Amino acid sequence: MEASRRNFCKGAAAVVIGGAAACAPVGAGLAALLNPLRGRVDEAGFVRVAPLEAAPDDNVPRRFTVYADHVDAWNKVPNQAVGAVYLRRDAKGEIEALNAVCPHAGGFVDYLASEHCFLCPVHKSRFKLDGAVADSKSPAPRPMDTLAVEVRDGAIWVRFENFRAGVAQKIPA
Repeated sequence: MEASRRNFCKGAAAVVIGGAAACAPVGAGLAALLNPLRGRVDEAGFVRVAPLEAAPDDNVPRRFTVYADHVDAWNKVPNQAVGAVYLRRDAKGEIEALNAVCPHAGGFVDYLASEHCFLCPVHKSRFKLDGAVADSKSPAPRPMDTLAVEVRDGAIWVRFENFRAGVAQKIPA
């Protein structure tokens, strides 16, 4: 009777210790497998958008497609179009960048040269040259999203980010 109880305790202890030892590698494997699902890769770094001479001194915004490496879950695709920006030189000669996406519904905004303003064709939101909301009846909850700009090596670099549409706060998407 004593021997069978001892064998049972040994077997039970072996199962418990073996199960605990197996949990560590299984847990690490699951964490590595599910890691891309926990959050997106930060793509908020500066991206070269255009040569400096592409933004003339006429204060007129010009639209540029932003190309960067696109990372999504397990895939990395180099040099893909990830969005668009409007670049212009202000009255002081400094470069300003606006995300080309409307903060209301996420559609692309057009520049109307004849009216010197931006227009979202989805819900007719109008924006001034600096991105401010131009119409008090506009459904846009905030101005167009400004982006950080650096000029280096004869090129314009923009810290490209997309922001959540439909909210008053500028929240990275």
